[in-house]
Amino acid sequence: MYTIIDIETTGNGIKGNRITEIAIFKFDGEKLVDEFTSLVNPECPIPNFITGLTGIDDQMVTNAPTFKEISDQIIEITKDSIFVAHAVNFDYGVIKEEFHLIGVDFSRKKLCTVRLSRKLIPGFKSYSLGKLCSAIGIPLKDRHRARGDAHATVLLFKKLLDNPDAEKTIKAFLNSRSQEATLPPLVSKKNIDELPTKPGVYYFKNSGGEIIYVGKAINIKKRVLSHFYTKTNHELLLCNETSFIDYELSGSELVALLMESAAIKIHYPKYNRAQKRNATQYSIFSYEDRRGVLHLAFNTLKNSINPILVLNNKTDCRIYLEEICKAYSLCPKYCHLQTTLGKCSYYENMKCDGVCCGKENIVDYNIKVENAIKAIKEQTKNVLLERKGRNADEKAFVLVKEGIYLGYGFIDNGVEISSIESLEAFLIPQKHTPETISIIKNVLKSEILTPDRPLSTQFS
Repeated sequence: MYTIIDIETTGNGIKGNRITEIAIFKFDGEKLVDEFTSLVNPECPIPNFITGLTGIDDQMVTNAPTFKEISDQIIEITKDSIFVAHAVNFDYGVIKEEFHLIGVDFSRKKLCTVRLSRKLIPGFKSYSLGKLCSAIGIPLKDRHRARGDAHATVLLFKKLLDNPDAEKTIKAFLNSRSQEATLPPLVSKKNIDELPTKPGVYYFKNSGGEIIYVGKAINIKKRVLSHFYTKTNHELLLCNETSFIDYELSGSELVALLMESAAIKIHYPKYNRAQKRNATQYSIFSYEDRRGVLHLAFNTLKNSINPILVLNNKTDCRIYLEEICKAYSLCPKYCHLQTTLGKCSYYENMKCDGVCCGKENIVDYNIKVENAIKAIKEQTKNVLLERKGRNADEKAFVLVKEGIYLGYGFIDNGVEISSIESLEAFLIPQKHTPETISIIKNVLKSEILTPDRPLSTQFS
């Protein structure tokens, strides 16, 4: 026995989403044996966009029964039957939550007509109820009303039962060890079965092949499956839109974090909330003017030639240069901290030795600037992080050169590396961003590194 169900809701995911209408058809596999349809008072306002979709407004449900008042009827009609719906996890999840709110545990075996359709009648571009019914000639009246959609699902389910493979497929779907009931409606079980249990990044893609979410994991398969059990509105929408899950192996959590960060900034996935913003970075750099004076200056990273130090904003750059000026008796005019004509204000306070007004020799001043640059670079030495590779025959590495994150790479165990230059041949170049350098700094805090050791010994 089956109960084929459709609901209309206030549209707030699973938790917080309240039912406004419910339709249940009891079906014995050949004919309808019972029906229950009712508007439901959600005990909260119905958003305007939901009214625009379903036609159900606050006035229509004012005198309708609450879910608690019809709960006994729902329990009775669905008792000893299999819960069937199009994209079943949504309807089942909302109804289960409604029962939870009134202190009742609701549990039924369930079948998804989207997943059954994809298995038994493959090849359609879309398996949404409206488009599928149109494609196979099923009449669909009162779209986005519970009874209309539920009745169309009955006709679809009956057609699916006529398929020669229906009995075997339904039996497999109902197997308690099968994942079919928990998987998103558009994702094949084969796709999930082929996911690895290794570290890497994974990509949720929609039916058009667009990446809509990027994640990282130590165990890709386990992490992907966890999305299907989380019933937040965000996860529900993501899973319902996902039709394929792709992945890339990383070998380690560190490289996975860096891969994830880069992919988010490249693809701007719809369902990723963090790291989308490409923050403008700034850098301190040096140049020589026509008089031969060495300047320290700051600008956006992309407009800086040979940056000495990368910082997150203009304020950090100014503060850092002010400290350098004081520490090395440099001139603020030639550090781009002052734009006044003539001598700088520091000269009056005897903090500048007077290169700005001809009192200090340019050669002597440039030596001080070069010492300051050397000190800055000492704080940003090369860092090489070694990690496990994607397989037993390789190792992974992450490279930071003079404080700039250059990227990561993979190298066969048998290859000897004696310098950064030879290592760069295996590098997969990446952008230096606040997120990537933060990831690396967090790792550095927890590890004892010796960046000055020869690179070859790093891979020993």
